[in-house]
This record gives sequence, C-alpha cells and structure tokens, in this order.
Amino acid sequence: MRHKLLALLLLASFLLGQAHAQNANYQRYIDQYASAAIDQMNRYGIPASITLAQALLESGAGTSYLAVHANNHFGIKVSGGWTGPYIIRSDDRPDDKFRVYKNVAASYEDHSLFLRNGRRYASLFSLSPRDYKGWARGLKAAGYATSPTYANHLIEIIEKYDLTQYDTGKKPRHHKESTPSRRRSKHKNEPTKTPDDYQIGYCNGNYYVRAAEGDTYKSIAKVMGKRTRKLRRYNEASRHREPETGEIVYLHKKRKRADKQWKHKYHVIQPGESMHDIAQKYGMRLSTLYDLNNLEPSFVPRAGRQLRLR
Repeated sequence: MRHKLLALLLLASFLLGQAHAQNANYQRYIDQYASAAIDQMNRYGIPASITLAQALLESGAGTSYLAVHANNHFGIKVSGGWTGPYIIRSDDRPDDKFRVYKNVAASYEDHSLFLRNGRRYASLFSLSPRDYKGWARGLKAAGYATSPTYANHLIEIIEKYDLTQYDTGKKPRHHKESTPSRRRSKHKNEPTKTPDDYQIGYCNGNYYVRAAEGDTYKSIAKVMGKRTRKLRRYNEASRHREPETGEIVYLHKKRKRADKQWKHKYHVIQPGESMHDIAQKYGMRLSTLYDLNNLEPSFVPRAGRQLRLR
C-alpha cells in the first residue's frame, strides 16, 4: 500500500511539473506573438484570441516539427494554388505536404489570407470579433481540423490564458514576464534578456534563434555568449546589416549544402525573397547556393525560379 501511495505521489508531482512547463511555454509564446495576432486582427478581422489559440495548439507553442523546420505555426497544408516550398509529414495521410514559410510573420499572414480567401470560412467573418466561441466552433464546422474536440480545445486555451484581452485590437504596452526571475537593466527599466527568452531552433545540424523586435547581432551575441563578429560571419551579414524581426540567426557556422532531405528537390523563389533569405531558410552557405546554381553574386532573384539546394 505504501509503495502504491508513493508511486501516486511521484506521478502527481510529475504531472504538475509537466503542466507548469507547458504553462510557461504557452505564456512565453503569447508574450512573443500577441502583437502579431493583434496586427492580423486589425487587418483582416480575425479575433487575435483565435489566432493565438490556433497557433498555440497547432505548433505546440512553437516547438512542433512544422514550426521549427517550416515556420508553419498553423498546420496549413499545400492547397489553393500554393507554389512555394513544402515539406512532407505524416498527418491524415503519410505523405501530406505542408507549406514552408520564410519566417513566422509570413505564417501568420498566410493563415489570415487562408481564412479570409477560403469560401468555407466566409460565414465566420459575419461573426463579431469578440465571439471567440462562435469562431472556434465555426472553424471546426468548416473543416479546419478533423479532431472532434478541436473547438473545445481552442476555447479552453483562450479562457485559460485570458486571450480575449487581445481582442480589443490594441497592442499591450507590457506583457507578463514568462520568467519572474529576470534581471532588470539599468536603462529604461527594460528586462535584461536571457537565452530562455529565445525560441531555439535546429536546422541542418545547426542551432539558431529568431531575432526579436529591436535585436541586433551584438545584442543576440551578448545573450548567447558569442562574439558579434563571429555571429555576423556565421550568418553572412555585412557590417552594417541587422537582423529583421523574426529572422533566423544561426549560432554556429552553416554547412555548405542543405540537409540531405532536399536532395533532388528545389526551392521555388517567392516574391520578395533574397538569396540570403533562402540560404538562411535551409541553413546553408550563401556562396554554395550561388555555385550550385551557376549564378553570379549580381543575380537578382525572380519569383518562380527554381534553385538547387544540394
């Protein structure tokens, strides 16, 4: 009896620890992407609470394979004339194709367009942006996900993390801190960043972080314990260039070619993409990308052109 009681206590402790870790991850994700969800709401009329809840659920708060390797935070598959890159993952079928995005911001934008331009979601836009329950049930009824409990899960997440506070359309001045032990800087009472503030990703044998608003190579290098000069070199960034919000910043030297999974596959250049963007996406050196495709450094990317990656 004593052993059973001890086992139950250990199980309860483990489950509480798991729940605490998930709550911390969810809150960290909300703090990082609430402004993006609000921006999408103001532009397209989709409740920010719904966008955040879907992103949290579909991406595992940014930790899923699709989120890490494809910047796909909403589980959107290839359909509707998509001509961009994709990866294959087992879902409803073993060979389902999922969209790959340049950055997380592009994933949020495409999610909004996916709903706004999809006929089966048209009725949702007659609902009030404050009617999160109607939106959640409408998404399930329209077939966004096959899980019978999808709507209930969205509603549960929204209510548990008070996501309706973002449905006012106004960006919050201050987010709740995901780690209460953060140190405060001496200037402007801003919190000092730690490695835990960054979402760590892994691509082509290399770890990376995503630049937050206001980040520079110097600030990221300081937090991650790197030299600024080396970090710039790893990411093939010129002396005066700084990373854009959401941009990948590798922490070690990139490999010459893309991962083996891209053998005999091509990247289709998207509007506005630079060669540097593409090299960063696949964790490969920019010089190799030019060489593989017999291109000069003066080459100007054209949307629709295919590029070899290995």
